[in-house]
Amino acid sequence: MTTGAALIIGAAACITDLHSRRIPNWLTFGATAAAFAFHFADGGQAAAQQAAAGWVTGLFLFMPLFVLGGMGAGDVKLLAALGAWLGPSDAFWMAIYASMAGGVLAVIVALRHNYLGTAVKNLGALGRFWCLFGIRPLSSLTLDRGTGPRLAYAVPVFLGMVMAIWLR
Repeated sequence: MTTGAALIIGAAACITDLHSRRIPNWLTFGATAAAFAFHFADGGQAAAQQAAAGWVTGLFLFMPLFVLGGMGAGDVKLLAALGAWLGPSDAFWMAIYASMAGGVLAVIVALRHNYLGTAVKNLGALGRFWCLFGIRPLSSLTLDRGTGPRLAYAVPVFLGMVMAIWLR
C-alpha cells in the first residue's frame, strides 16, 4: 500500500512539474498528511514516528540545495512527502539515487540545449566563489536568476524512488 501510494504521488508530481515546472503544495502537503494518517491508523504511534523520521530525512537531505538556490522548494517537499510514505532509509537512498539521476538528466538537458560548456564554466565559477566567500548562494546562478535550461526535478526524484524501492 505504501509503495503504491508513493508511486502514484511521485507520478503526479512528475506530471505537474513537467507541465508547469511546479510541484503544488496541495500535492506535497496532502501526501504528507495522508502518510501520517495512514501510518498512524495502520501501525499506531511507532509507525507514525517512522513516517515522521522519513519526512525529516527527506527534508534535511535536499534542504541545503534549496537554501543554496539550486533546487525548488517543491522538490524538497516532494522528497520529504515520499520519505513519510516509505521511511527514513528509503528517503536516504531516494536522495542518493535522485541526485545521480539528476546529474545524468542535467547533462542530457544541457546537451540538448547546447549549454553544457556554459554549465561547466558555471560550476567552475561556483567553486571559485565558494572557495573565496564560503558556501552560500551565487545569485547569478540560482534558480531565480539563472538563465540556463531547467530540469523538472520531480523526474529524478521519481527515478530515485523507483531505484530505492527496487534495490531494497
